[in-house]
Order: sequence, then C-alpha cells, then structure tokens
Amino acid sequence: MRVYVPLTLSGLAAAHRAGEIGPGPLTAYAVTPALREWYVSDDIEELEYAALNRAASASLRMIAQNPDAVRRRVVVAVEVPDGAAVADPDHSFDPSSLGEVRIAAPVALAKAAAVHVDGDDATKDVTAAAAALGAADLGDDDAQFTVDGAEDHELLWFGIQEIPNLIG
Repeated sequence: MRVYVPLTLSGLAAAHRAGEIGPGPLTAYAVTPALREWYVSDDIEELEYAALNRAASASLRMIAQNPDAVRRRVVVAVEVPDGAAVADPDHSFDPSSLGEVRIAAPVALAKAAAVHVDGDDATKDVTAAAAALGAADLGDDDAQFTVDGAEDHELLWFGIQEIPNLIG
C-alpha cells in the first residue's frame, strides 16, 4: 500500500540519518474508503494525487508549528504492507482527516518510492501560508486565499537517492 508521510526538511534529514521515518506511530495519508467517497473518482492516479495533497497540507501545518523549519513542504511516498496503515473509523468522514492513516511502527526509508518537495519558487507562498494558517482555520477568507496560494504550487518529484542534495 502506498502512503504519503508529511515531513519538514529537518524531519527528512533526521529520517535520512536514522534510515527510517519514525518513531511510530506515524500519521500519513493514503487512498482510504472515505477519501474515495469524498473525491468521487475511480481513477487511482487522481486518488493518489489527492492523498499526496492531503499530506502536503499536513506538512504545511508542521511548518507553521515550527518557526525554524525551512518553508518548503515535504512528503515522502512509502510502500508499506497492506494492513500496516489503519484509518481511524471515528474520523472517516471528518473533512480535516480524509485519507489520514496511522502506521504503528517506524518505516524504513529504503521503502520510499519518492520524495516530493516544494521548489524554491514556492518558499514565499509557503511562508505566507504558514503564517495565515491559524486565521484560515478560524474562517478568515483572505487567510484561506493565502493558504490556497501555497497549495497552487506542485510538489517536485525526487528519487530517494537525491535526499542528500535536498537536505544539503
């Protein structure tokens, strides 16, 4: 099963040093039944893209909580055994947790299929979005527009062998 684990660049650096993403439990995003129902598509690529974007939003929240974090969203796509990622049935239709799954144990970085990271051109918008996130959560339309500005940036794809260059 493919899951998308949100991180920051410093979190990616720590995972690279340790050889694993962890410790568990980890929050990740995947194509869950609730995500399928919400997205209303049978196209697996579209559904995977939706799960990736949910993880990118979670990465933005991590950035917002850490003023020292580099202002670039990071998502690691990882293959885990079926059953390793479990959706919380109590939150299956909560819009804020669509596609969210829990992984009990750390995940070997060698199981990663790819790393998705914002390009340098997104830094300004991600910085503004991280600052506006609290107000957006409270219903401020202008702040939500700013958050959406970061989400307009496509995450770039990198192979796991490129992690050393990403974390510099």
